[in-house]
Amino acid sequence: MDKYTGKKLDGRYEIRELIGVGGMANVYHCYDTIDAREVAIKILKDEFLDNEDFIRRFKNESKAIAVLNHPNIVRVYDVSFGDMIQYIVMEYIDGITLKEYIDMQGVLDWKETVHLTTQILKALQHAHENGIVHRDIKPHNIMLLQDGTIKVTDFGIARFSSTATRTMTEQAIGSVHYIAPEQARGEKTDGKTDIYSVGVMMYEMLTGKLPFDGDSAVSVALMQLQAKARRPREINPDIPEGLEEITMKAMQKTPDDRYHSALEMLSDIERFRLNPGIRFSYQYHSEKTRTRTSDPSKKNKAAAAKKEDDSAPRNAVYDDDAPVRSPALSAIKGVIISAIIALLVFGGIALYNDYIDSQPVEIDVPDFVGMTVKEAQEKSNGMFTFSQEYRYSAAIPVDTIIEQNPAGGSKKVQEGTNIELVVNSADTEVVVPYVNTAIGTEEIVAHLESVNLVPKVLYVQSEQTAMKVDSIFPPAGTTLKIGSTVYVFISKGVTKAPVEMPSIKGYTAEEAIKMLADVGITDYTIEYDEYIEAGKDEVVRQNPLQGSMISPDYKVTIVCSKGEHKDKTLSVLVDLPKDEKSEVHMTVLINGAIDQDLSKDIIPAYSPTYNLKFKAKDDVTVVILLDDEKYREYTVKYDTGYVELVNAYPYTPKSSPTDTSSADVDVESETQTEYVPEELDVAPEETAAIDDQETPEL
Repeated sequence: MDKYTGKKLDGRYEIRELIGVGGMANVYHCYDTIDAREVAIKILKDEFLDNEDFIRRFKNESKAIAVLNHPNIVRVYDVSFGDMIQYIVMEYIDGITLKEYIDMQGVLDWKETVHLTTQILKALQHAHENGIVHRDIKPHNIMLLQDGTIKVTDFGIARFSSTATRTMTEQAIGSVHYIAPEQARGEKTDGKTDIYSVGVMMYEMLTGKLPFDGDSAVSVALMQLQAKARRPREINPDIPEGLEEITMKAMQKTPDDRYHSALEMLSDIERFRLNPGIRFSYQYHSEKTRTRTSDPSKKNKAAAAKKEDDSAPRNAVYDDDAPVRSPALSAIKGVIISAIIALLVFGGIALYNDYIDSQPVEIDVPDFVGMTVKEAQEKSNGMFTFSQEYRYSAAIPVDTIIEQNPAGGSKKVQEGTNIELVVNSADTEVVVPYVNTAIGTEEIVAHLESVNLVPKVLYVQSEQTAMKVDSIFPPAGTTLKIGSTVYVFISKGVTKAPVEMPSIKGYTAEEAIKMLADVGITDYTIEYDEYIEAGKDEVVRQNPLQGSMISPDYKVTIVCSKGEHKDKTLSVLVDLPKDEKSEVHMTVLINGAIDQDLSKDIIPAYSPTYNLKFKAKDDVTVVILLDDEKYREYTVKYDTGYVELVNAYPYTPKSSPTDTSSADVDVESETQTEYVPEELDVAPEETAAIDDQETPEL
């Protein structure tokens, strides 16, 4: 069994089961006893606790997700970076990975692909606006819930885009099937790197195949750098052409040829969703030009004929012996020629009228300003397509159209014309301005608010003079979404010299507080653990650990015992004689006392196992009697819920003949004899021996 499963982390998180194993960390399904919710906890593996590179990457993930708040990104609730254990507490996702879903489905419908890709791009848009590049986008890191919602996870190799430089070392980071060419070369990465990975995922969803695959990671990386992927429609002709163009634009080798942002790609996907027959101008797979060939003999014949014609005299002399044409014949010929000419004229007119009728009708451009995009679509009734740009204005409601091109009533256009809309949106991007940290806090706050950012002032210890601005995060130049939070860190004063954290475990809370005061620590909080057996107010845990060097202003956590247990629900699964079809009375004894609620008449053949549930405040002994004969004995551990089968006795049906030869056997002696049948429906627990060992404390 994993060493953490069944334990309680920091007196709060009950670790239930291991649900994921990664390269540098394991993920557990846990229960937060304070906030009463299920969580997932990622714990750094022990072998990497001394590895600075892995610790840096692990901390990067917590920092990256902590600044993000989006429905399509897994949330972080808590982090801990102690000397003995480092973990991140995250939102628990009950679902499967997108990779598992693709493997099950084979090929996804294009509508489903658009639905999933839209959510992924919205998550990346939020991350990029906060200066974070994921750098490991792949279907393995996308969780899919039962309702079709996706969650982007695993920001383990994410970096802030303002500091991201080379991202590849001797060991490739991320899956080589999805990394962009510049990432494979170890060059600078930005948001367009994630766009490439999204394009690869779309390709895989639409075709059921990866664009590049090989026998080794090196061969795949070389293909990412040099090879051209087959057009998706060559593999799956049902893919709409517009969606193929979007996919291939996202997968261009050169970053500048891709979409420049997730928002730009979302705009094209939205245009496609509204008009699946749309075609874009992205032509990356042009057909070979057909070369027309000519027949030289025909050219020569034509030239000779022309020469002969040119040599003929312009004024011909009629031969007197030539036959004379009949006037009647000439008249008939004239009528026929006239009829042919009339037919051609009227036919041409009819064809011209049909052509005119087939041309789109030109109509006035409606005025959509002041409407929402949905209202504009309803008003246009499919006569126009729309592209959207975003801008923010506090003067009008969000999602309202501010401008349009062409303007309403300005001209007549054909049906199907694209109308460019400027929409008032809180998703509008804005750049964090440079502010002089020497000015006052109020001036800085006002400056940030003037560009529609939300400043949040935090006080920290630093080398800066007290009450002066220490720093601003994200830094100036970072692109954020309107309404994003910008943290203004104000110095509380020069950092005090660190002190060594004493060992306070085993002392009373009062004694521990005095020991902390002796080394200059006066800021602390006292918490209680209801489940650890110790004296009342005895310290059972401390944070930080003994020997840690901390600032005297650090807030120390003192965890004490309440000295009592609460009721806890325990359970025992009892195997019954499955061949017994008669009614049997089951008597249940909890610590020697009959439990009337659990004792009842049963027919074992109908239910060969029976789950007993009961409340207790300590370890429990459970004895099961069938028709007043001892049948099973169990012990149940209060702390872990672990059940041990102590004794198993044979069941003698009431209808079986009684062996009178054993009637005089001493009852006390008989009940002390342990009987283990050759086969049991429920085997004794193999790990019973670990009960006597002390549970390690996290």
